[in-house]
Amino acid sequence: MARILAVTNQKGGVGKTTTCVNLAASLAATKRRVLMVDIDPQGNATMGSGVDKHALDMTVYDVLVGTAKASEVRIRQTPGGFDLLPSNADLTAAEVELLDMADKEKRLKHQLNELDQDYDYILIDCPPSLNMLTVNALAAADGVLIPMQCEYYALEGISSLINTVEQIRGAINPQLRIEGILRTMYDPRTSLANEVSSQLTEHFSDLVYQTVIPRNIRLAEAPSHGLPALLYDKQSRGAVAYLALAGELNRKQQHTQLAS
Repeated sequence: MARILAVTNQKGGVGKTTTCVNLAASLAATKRRVLMVDIDPQGNATMGSGVDKHALDMTVYDVLVGTAKASEVRIRQTPGGFDLLPSNADLTAAEVELLDMADKEKRLKHQLNELDQDYDYILIDCPPSLNMLTVNALAAADGVLIPMQCEYYALEGISSLINTVEQIRGAINPQLRIEGILRTMYDPRTSLANEVSSQLTEHFSDLVYQTVIPRNIRLAEAPSHGLPALLYDKQSRGAVAYLALAGELNRKQQHTQLAS
């Protein structure tokens, strides 16, 4: 059974899509079966995976409105070694159409149930806002992975996101929990980054991943080549950091399985 993780933060520009694409590739490199779901109408995760969002016949839009099954829409074996449910601007229309549909919050969940046995991990790249698409992702997920920069407003934003997760858990998905908080674009030379980082570990202790994603030019360049950093420059600090994160996730998953 797949572990489904929603990669989300209501604040944009925190490395959410970068994390989704690179973590998917890194988990695939550790021989895990991975599906990435791009549920952001910007389609950046789709493009960053080497798939042209403008040339798609079917997307997650078709999955959500019920005109196609997830198994019909998924793209097998992107260059990064993971499967993909792609997205483009068509998805914007789904937000409106979902409002009038029965069981509107769980459309994605029902579709992913069909693929559950095919994967070890399903990662969902969410839009940077709390809309019906994000709610669908949170309703389908087991855990929430929160990428965040260590900057002044970050702690305030994370409190708001945790409140949202608690509301979804109470109303729609009782299994949902915070999987972990990932420090991204980290520059240890700044006192602010170090200060926020220590506040994070003080407040959230074990929820903060030990792995830290550094500010890295290769991570920023890779999407324009349609590649995860692991394929663009596997020696780069960014690629190495995401491999370390994949290892941390795998160990946590094994520990959970043994405990149950």
